[in-house]
Amino acid sequence: MMKVWGLARFVVVYELRLWAALFRWVFRRPVPVEPGTSRFGYIGAVRMILIAFIAVSAIEIPILELMIPWEPVANVLLFAGVYGLIWMFGLYASIVVHPHLAGPSGLRIRNSLTLDVGLAWDRIAAIEVRRRSMPPGGQTQLEDGVLSLGMASQTSIDVRLTEPLVLPVRKAKGQPVTTVRFHADDPEALVGAAREFLGQAATKNR
Repeated sequence: MMKVWGLARFVVVYELRLWAALFRWVFRRPVPVEPGTSRFGYIGAVRMILIAFIAVSAIEIPILELMIPWEPVANVLLFAGVYGLIWMFGLYASIVVHPHLAGPSGLRIRNSLTLDVGLAWDRIAAIEVRRRSMPPGGQTQLEDGVLSLGMASQTSIDVRLTEPLVLPVRKAKGQPVTTVRFHADDPEALVGAAREFLGQAATKNR
């Protein structure tokens, strides 16, 4: 019973946050961040896929409306189709309004509403642009201490940590991580900003 309630709570919270993201995207109200923080998108890897799903969903709605002769069934399918279409826009919006962040407090690696990993600068030994294709096995993979957080089965940035860390990623299963790989649309810009903060952090620690 506890698992059922936990799942129900997760679904409700996820839906509410999805609608909040859609509201922010439509009305161009970005989530406030710490002063001096830069945002870096990662939707480029999946933009065309999401647009294709949205287009197919939009086309299906009138087709089903014409094909189903029973009005009650047609109305239910119409509602489900419109809701699904809005949900897809919400998913797109959640990726846009929750970008990666590089700011005074550290680096935040994100993926829509399902991933938010914060790394303080003193936990990062090095960061570099390194484009890679991921092997089959999902968008989140852990092997030999390397945690890959991919988008469309690719990563473009490697972050080497100063020491093994247990990160709040479910698929990591509490195992320590020494390197984090993730994707950004403009990895050079993100790495450049991160290195500036790393330099400032190193100066402060001297």
